[in-house]
Amino acid sequence: MNAGELPASVGLFGLGLIGGAIAKRLIAAGVNVVGHDPDENCMAQLRELGGDPVPADQVWQAGCIVSAVFSTDQLAAIVGAAPPADGKTLVSVSTCDPSQMPGVAESAAARGYNLIEAPISGTSKDLADGDAILLVAGDEHTARGLAPMFEALSRAHFFVGDIGNGNRAKLAINLVLGLSRVAVAEGVVFAKAVGLDPANFLELALQSAASLKVMASKGPKMVSRDFSPLGRIAQSVKDFGLIWDQAQNAGQDLPMAHRYLELVGDSLAQGEGDLDNSAVLLAVERANVLKQAAD
Repeated sequence: MNAGELPASVGLFGLGLIGGAIAKRLIAAGVNVVGHDPDENCMAQLRELGGDPVPADQVWQAGCIVSAVFSTDQLAAIVGAAPPADGKTLVSVSTCDPSQMPGVAESAAARGYNLIEAPISGTSKDLADGDAILLVAGDEHTARGLAPMFEALSRAHFFVGDIGNGNRAKLAINLVLGLSRVAVAEGVVFAKAVGLDPANFLELALQSAASLKVMASKGPKMVSRDFSPLGRIAQSVKDFGLIWDQAQNAGQDLPMAHRYLELVGDSLAQGEGDLDNSAVLLAVERANVLKQAAD
């Protein structure tokens, strides 16, 4: 791929919420997208978007490869299955373990691939609408050559240094974001408990000093109890597990993150992992019921 140009073709591993949004934006920009996902429904959705669902081994034939899989282990498995190449670029947009990314990058390099991190800050809807940002790390020259693709995918992208730093930045952002979500949820639950109409409260809060972007995006879902996923509880559990591990390694206590993990852990135990992460509201409600029962 020449610097300053969109790749003619992109191979995409992972066609879920994020992968589907990536495919939508790249296809709209005129890129030929081929992709693979174990879920046949996701493969069918790629075809509906105008992309080409293919077996996993054919994804590597594209000019640039993008990985939108769930976890670091899945990314490592993709790298381990990569055919030999000569300087091809592999972009990981997933939230991964920063401490493992240098090793994954070394494995990719041994197979002839330049691994670039570009984790996404924003929901799948933000990404589909071009309103997400990308946190880019790795070889700076390679990253700069990807600028046209990053511009097609996001409203802004930021280079944050060596491999691993993209995910460190993403986890720090997600820490603030997750705690902000649960603050909105607790505010909605509290407002209802003291006799306020949740919808009216949210309208007031959005005009107040407490207004947050996450309040605007997740508050209406909490009030309407519409938990169709834009970003799943299970993803939040995975991300906060990484945040917790990184904090422990750095000797940093995160008391609010610990409580958040308890809440989303309860959500998982209740079978709510595939719901939108705004469904943390349900865990906050259950915690309130348990307290009342104890009292």
